[in-house]
Amino acid sequence: MDKVVSSAADAVADIPDGATLAVGGFGLCGIPSVLIDALLEAGTSDLEAVSNNCGVDEWGLGKLLFAKRIRRMISSYVGENKEFARQYLSGELEVELTPQGTLAERMRAGGSGIPGFYTATGVGTQVAEGGLPWKYDDSGNVVVASPPKETKVFATAEGEKEYVLEEAIVADFGLVRAWKGDRHGNLVYRQSSRNFNPLAAMCGRVTIAEVEELVEPGELDPNDVHTPGVYVQRVVALTPEQAADKRIEKTTTRPRPGGPSSTEGALVDDAATHGLGG
Repeated sequence: MDKVVSSAADAVADIPDGATLAVGGFGLCGIPSVLIDALLEAGTSDLEAVSNNCGVDEWGLGKLLFAKRIRRMISSYVGENKEFARQYLSGELEVELTPQGTLAERMRAGGSGIPGFYTATGVGTQVAEGGLPWKYDDSGNVVVASPPKETKVFATAEGEKEYVLEEAIVADFGLVRAWKGDRHGNLVYRQSSRNFNPLAAMCGRVTIAEVEELVEPGELDPNDVHTPGVYVQRVVALTPEQAADKRIEKTTTRPRPGGPSSTEGALVDDAATHGLGG
C-alpha cells in the first residue's frame, strides 16, 4: 500500500481540535518540524501533546505553544523553553511532568497493547503519592494535582520491593521524522534522532511520518528498519530545503587548540541538545 500523501497540509488536515498528539524528537533533534508547521497553519487548537519536551521558544512544538494551540503537555523536561515555563506557572497550560524513562515506557506500552506496568521510579515521591502540580491558577495556587497511583510489593532478588503502577499512553495521532522511509511506511532514523520517534510512531492510532529521503519499497534493508510500516499510516516526503532546515538548540564553543581565539573556536557537540543526527 502506497502511504505517501501529497503534502504536510493534507497529512494533518483531519487532525481535529482537542486531539492528543505523540510527537517524536528530543530537544530539537529529530522533531517533525514540517508537520508541526502544517498544524500551525491549519489553525488546529486545544491540543494535548505527549513529547519529551516542547521544543524551544518559537521552534518545533514551541511554535504551537506560543500561538496558544496547546492545552496540555505530558513531558519530562521544560528545558530552554521560557514560554513553556511561563504558561505553566501562570495557569495557562496544564503539564503532567513524567520521569523520562517512565514516559518512554508508557508510550512503548501503548503501542504494544499493554495497558499498564509497574516501575520502581517515583516510589515514595509525589509521582506515586499524588500532589504534583499539574495546573496553577493565575495567582499561583494549584488547581489540578496528580492523583495517587496504585503501588504493589513484588519479591525480587534483593528482597521485597515496592513498585508504582503507570498507565500506557495511546495518542490519537503520532507525528515523527525519519531520515529515510519507503512508500509502505517503513522508517529509518539517523543516530540520536531515533530518540522518541519510534515510541511516538508506536503509540499513535494514526501515525504520520515526514521523511528526509523517500525510497521505493525493497530499497531499505529490513535489518535497518527501526519502525515497521505497520505502525505508519501516512508518509510525507520532504523537499531538500525542508530536510536541511534544522536548528541548533544551544551552541557552545571552546578555543580551538592552537587557534587564535575562542570566537573562532570549534563547536562542542552534544547529541541531546545540539541535534546531532537530527
